[in-house]
Parts: sequence; structure tokens; C-alpha cells
Amino acid sequence: MLKTLKNLWQLKDLRKKILVTTIILLIVRVIDQIPLPGIQTNQLQEFFSSNQLLGLLDIFSGGSLSRFSIGFMGVGPYITASIIMQLMTYIIPSLEDLQKEGEYGKNKINQYTRLLTVPMSIIQSFGLISLLKNQGVIVELTPLILGLSILVSTATSVFYMWLGENISESGIGNGISLIITINIIGGMPSQINNTISAITAGGIIDSTMLNGLFIFAVTSILTIFFIVIMNDAIRKIPISYARQSSFKTSGQIIDTYLPIKVNIAGVIPIIFALSFIVIPGILGRYLQNAKSEYLVNFSKTLVRIFDPNHIFYGISYFILVILFTYFYSSIVFKPKDVAENLQKQGGFIPGIRPGKETENFVSYVLNRITLPGSIFLGIIAISPFLVQKYTHITTLVLGGTSILILVSVILDTSSQIKAHLISRSYEIY
Repeated sequence: MLKTLKNLWQLKDLRKKILVTTIILLIVRVIDQIPLPGIQTNQLQEFFSSNQLLGLLDIFSGGSLSRFSIGFMGVGPYITASIIMQLMTYIIPSLEDLQKEGEYGKNKINQYTRLLTVPMSIIQSFGLISLLKNQGVIVELTPLILGLSILVSTATSVFYMWLGENISESGIGNGISLIITINIIGGMPSQINNTISAITAGGIIDSTMLNGLFIFAVTSILTIFFIVIMNDAIRKIPISYARQSSFKTSGQIIDTYLPIKVNIAGVIPIIFALSFIVIPGILGRYLQNAKSEYLVNFSKTLVRIFDPNHIFYGISYFILVILFTYFYSSIVFKPKDVAENLQKQGGFIPGIRPGKETENFVSYVLNRITLPGSIFLGIIAISPFLVQKYTHITTLVLGGTSILILVSVILDTSSQIKAHLISRSYEIY
């Protein structure tokens, strides 16, 4: 360990990348402590602690949502814009063709994503502020304060996007993912402090909560274990390449394999499902003050069945994650393109004819391995609610989704650091 750290510090390029990443992440944490002007934050902490779903979203922002800092939207608008652009490239043929144009197409789509981040930030910040106003959390909201809050939060989200891209280009690791990770880590101390206060309330240790804390810790360790396994799990499809040698009568078969990840969609399906599952509950809260008695009763039903503690909510969330996993996997991995590329390169799957049969076989394999991957993501998504239900600890909302992000980002960043160290060792020898 000490030798690795020594090597990291001795390599000038790698040391510079780590310093750039560290400084940018510190800037993000400092910005998250700056409150928005004109917003009373007295009731915000209580509101977010009583709402399990918003509490989970608050963890991703490092507590900036409950503090209502200028960075309360975080990189959420950029992530939403990225998801929309990925869907659009699947729907609009011109964008799909642009995506195939190599580096130029990638840069153009990234540019469109940046531009789309601005309206997404305006819409999301306005929606959240309106929800808090409707719930009575924000009492006084003048048009000036509303406009200023939306303007500042949008500017901060765009600034976060720029900082994340700078980490990806000049630092180490994926910038946007690291910003989310540092926010998750930044929210942990307050959760731990609140949990300790709840367990030792009144100077007496609550044995029930202490047992719940033990169950929570064991569950978290097991979750990390399975995430590491599923993160590296792949299905290898054997591939052979027939190359003609200098002798016309002989040939050469080069064997390799096509790796398909079991969790090919990553955490994106959970974000998709979360975006959809919160809509009925938010709509219900908006309609609670409606003049129509039918709408009021309808809103009460929506709020009740789409409460995170309701079984219907958990089942719906689980099913949505599975559906979106299949949907997103079909976007990021296209068997037709794989079959065409193999045929162009002279590759084939042993026992499978090139072309349509190869496409069908790859689709069959993809569908089969997506099932355990989707079930895994579904369990990860609902695990925070299951753990809180059985441990009765509401002060800890660090669930499977945030652990999945943490583990994935740590593994990705460490692999990049190892790659730099290995490349430097090759240069030395």
C-alpha cells in the first residue's frame, strides 16, 4: 500500500491528475455549503427527514437539498439531459447516424447534451421549489426570490458539469460520477451523527435500534460483496477470426471472445425508474389543495399507494427497474451492429452462421443474462426501503443504489490508476 502511494506521488503526470481531481472535488463541497438567499431552511431538515424518497435524493446531493444550497440540483440536470440524448439517439435516425461518426459525432452529441442541461435545470429546480412551496416548507416565495433561485441553481449545475468534464479530461476517473460519489460521502457524517443521537436519546441506549444498526451493517457488507461480483460478471461468447496466411493452402484461426457484462446497464435503469415512480406521489401532493372533492380523494389515494412504505410502491419500483434494464440494455448493446462488425472483420461464432443467425444468437444470450442483472438491480433499488422497514432506522438512507455508485466509481477509478502505473512501469523497463 505504501509502495503504491509512493509510486503515485513520484509520477509527475499522475500526481498532477490526482491533485486536479482533489481540488475540483473540494470546490464542489465548498459550493454545497453556500445557502440560497431568501430561503428559510428551518423546516427543510424536518421535511426531508420525514420523506424517505426525498431523503434518498438528498443523499445523492450530499445534503445540499435539505440545506437548499446554491448547488441543490447538483449534476442531476446533466444526468437527465444525458439520458434524454441517449434515448433520442435510439429514436431519431439522424442522431443515430451522428453517433456512428466517431469522435466528431460524439463531440456533437456532448454539445447537445450540455445545451439541454440548461432547460432541464430550470424545469427541475422550478418543480422542486414549487413542491416545497405547496407543502408549506417554503412560506414566503416572491417572484424575485423564485427567479433568483432558479438562475443561481441553473448556473451552479452548469458549473458542476464543467468541473466534471475537467476531471474527466485533466484528472483521474469519470468527473460526473466522482462528483456524485463525493456528495454521497459528504452526507454520511450527518447521518451517522443523527443515528448515534437516536440510539442514545435520553442517555439510554435503545437496544432495538442497536440491533437494527447491526443488521444494517451486515446488509451493507453483503450488498458491497454482491455488487463487486456482479460488477465484474461477464458472459464470454467465443469468437474466431479466419486469417489467410502467406501460403494459399493454409489458414490461421485466431480465437478470442466477446464479453457481455451481466450488469450492462449499470445504475441508469434505477435512475429511470426513480424518475417515473416519483411522478404519481408528486402529482398527488400537488392535487391535495384542489377545489374538487374527487381530485382531493384521488390525490390521497396516490399519496398513500405511492408512499415508499407501501407494498404497491415497492412492487412497482422493482418491476420498472427490470423493464428499464431490458430497455436500456437494448440501447447500449445492439446485436445487429455486433453481427455486422464481426462479419466485416472476418469473425464468427463457432457453430453459428454469420449474419442474421449471429444476431439472433447474441440477442438470445443478451436477454438471458439481462434477467439476473435486472433482478439484481431491482433488489438494489428497493433495498433501502426494505432495510429501513425491518431495522426501523430512518436516520440512515444509504441504500443499495448509493452503494452501487460508490463501489462502481471506486473500482473504475482504481483501475484507471493501476493502468497508469502499469503503463509507466512498461516505459521504465
